[in-house]
Amino acid sequence: MNYLLPERLDRLAREYALGTLAGAARRRFERVLQQSPAATLAVGIWQERLALLAESVPAMQPRASLWQNLERRLFAPGRPAAPASESPFARLARLLSGRLLGGALAGALMCALVLRTQPGLVGLETRVDVLPASYVGLLTDSAGKPAVLASSRRQGRVLTVKMLQPISVPAGQVAELWALPKDGAPAFPVGVVPVSASATIALADTSDKLFFNVARLAVSLEPAPAKPGDAPSGPFVLSGHCVKLW
Repeated sequence: MNYLLPERLDRLAREYALGTLAGAARRRFERVLQQSPAATLAVGIWQERLALLAESVPAMQPRASLWQNLERRLFAPGRPAAPASESPFARLARLLSGRLLGGALAGALMCALVLRTQPGLVGLETRVDVLPASYVGLLTDSAGKPAVLASSRRQGRVLTVKMLQPISVPAGQVAELWALPKDGAPAFPVGVVPVSASATIALADTSDKLFFNVARLAVSLEPAPAKPGDAPSGPFVLSGHCVKLW
């Protein structure tokens, strides 16, 4: 099976990020992740999308009685009989609490089903069920830890940069992003990446014209933002593959 077909890769990456890809299918896909930068990037994009959804949900502190009720229902040897003196209203409240718990579980399952089958309903993807044609780069540090996720639509003129971990930039210097062509031509500057968080970089041309022949992206520390025709003045502190997702 070709796991890297765009539609299939997008579906598997979505299910992997959601946690709904299980068993042997999950183990097979994890082996693909170890060998394919494109699969790793697709999972990273879905994790970013789901993280945005999670951030929009306000935190809720459950009542202390909720955990006590769950422990009693799950681990008690037998459900205690209702006290003889229990009023009809108290009995109704006890029944409703169980129904509400069941409703909450059913709601969670429904949310997972909607995210899996119709992610566009909550704004997680475009109207088509595949990732838009894009150039994507995942840069790692010297220890192999992911540090920067960069992506731009194929005909786009903006590069979106997400810092997966902060990088240390000495005072008076900037972290310059470079594109390294496949044919060994000199690296050319793309723009300055942020130290942390996210940012967008305006591109000099469309992504397709800039990155069509680019194999890797890298970051070096420079005394000032690089200009067209400049070359890196020092070693790369981050680097990674630049891949096409289409």
